[in-house]
Amino acid sequence: MTQQERVTFVINTLKEIYPTIPIPLAHKDPYTLLIAVLLSAQCTDVRVNQITPLLFEKADNPHDMIKMTVEEIKEIIRPCGLSPMKSKGIHGLSQILIEKHDGQVPQSFEALEALPAVGHKTASVVMSQAFGVPAFPVDTHIHRLMYRWNFTNGKNVVQTEKDAKRLFPKELWNDLHLQIIWYGREYSPARGFDLEKDIITRTIVRKTILNELKNKRTPKK
Repeated sequence: MTQQERVTFVINTLKEIYPTIPIPLAHKDPYTLLIAVLLSAQCTDVRVNQITPLLFEKADNPHDMIKMTVEEIKEIIRPCGLSPMKSKGIHGLSQILIEKHDGQVPQSFEALEALPAVGHKTASVVMSQAFGVPAFPVDTHIHRLMYRWNFTNGKNVVQTEKDAKRLFPKELWNDLHLQIIWYGREYSPARGFDLEKDIITRTIVRKTILNELKNKRTPKK
């Protein structure tokens, strides 16, 4: 398969498997999404979705969040891991949102990434899922599958994001990054990988091998 054939195959297969795409993190507005994404660092979405209702019951907006102490926030979010850093980040960014953004989540990468504990991936998720701005947040599933599908060299997530944006149409980024995440979890996990279950990787590998064999057998003129 050529690279473009692989790209087209991936797009069409993911669209067939996931015609409707669920949002992994439960939220009701840009602020609760921002907090949920921040909590998801080195934590499963399932665990985050168990913890955020407890946190948002006390504070689901920056004004109520800063009324809590960092220690109170830390106790609630402790099961998500990295609670000392995350609790300071949540309290700090909530204060900045009030002071600099009228209590609203800003709609730019630059402003989001200037907030405490908010990196490029978190900003990308918020921009794409809350505001509909084309972005391609790269998590471990996307990084792994982009490498398995021979779309990137797998050296780092920065390069993986660049390659994804280069290969896939911009109007599909927001859907594709979620579809690849779901596919990675259900069909192509890091542990317990089964090539027979992973239809995309299996097809790409087999067709690549067949093409290589065909080229070897074709006599040179």
